[in-house]
Amino acid sequence: MKKIGIIAKPQSTGIRKVIEGLTLWLTEHGCEVFMDTDTAAILEARSPYKKPNIPSLVEMIIVLGGDGTLLSVARLVEGKNVPILGVNAGGLGFLSEVTLEELYQTLEKVFNNEFSMEERLLLKAQIFRQGELVAQSFALNDVVVSKGTLAKMIKLEIYVNSQFVTALRGDGVILATPTGSTAYSLSAGGPILHPSVDALILTPICPHTLTNRPIVIPDRVKIEVILKSKDEGVMATFDGQVGFTLRQEDVVEIGASETKTKLIHSPAINYYEVLRRKLKWGEE
Repeated sequence: MKKIGIIAKPQSTGIRKVIEGLTLWLTEHGCEVFMDTDTAAILEARSPYKKPNIPSLVEMIIVLGGDGTLLSVARLVEGKNVPILGVNAGGLGFLSEVTLEELYQTLEKVFNNEFSMEERLLLKAQIFRQGELVAQSFALNDVVVSKGTLAKMIKLEIYVNSQFVTALRGDGVILATPTGSTAYSLSAGGPILHPSVDALILTPICPHTLTNRPIVIPDRVKIEVILKSKDEGVMATFDGQVGFTLRQEDVVEIGASETKTKLIHSPAINYYEVLRRKLKWGEE
């Protein structure tokens, strides 16, 4: 890997110094570095490359930030077969598991082919209005259909492979990947799935009927969520970052993308260690 992209979260504390050191290290190791305009601006420099152009130019992208930054990059690399190395310069960091202290040690392993790479399931969501495709997006964590700012329940009909599942009344529903099982779905009472499990989680949000519980379903299905209520402000959101306002009878169709997101991580770190560290399991 000689062409390396760097995409950073501008608000991260001390990020300029990190980017300067990383760029110097990569250059000394014979790599060509590509930054998007926002990352270059942190160094008070200019770059001709907008963020969506970076995946087409590089063989690997180093993401400096939190999980939110990595999620946005995961949508950019869809279909590009470019692996991502997430470096935690932000908050909790389930996805950006490599710390700044481990960065150069991990890069040494990557360049020596002493690393492992995980393929993570990616969701593809399409929104149909009167049979016409009006919006689509990808999501590494989840697709959420939820009510607006008014404290009113919404009504949804949910189908899996055209088979009726439930008419759900509540605040909405979360369709989560195994990667997203530790995000919003977990807060709503959903289970944690290991990233290697080929499944999706359908998690109701504050259902009116308390027996509406999360359900794990195969990943190779087509899920349809139909908005039946007339309430304004209902949204479909993708990884909590991109949103689309829904109307009555809109259909949100969700399924696994044909491609998966590739995440690089150090072999010294395993998933259970990440869970223990991030969720503080076993602490007294």
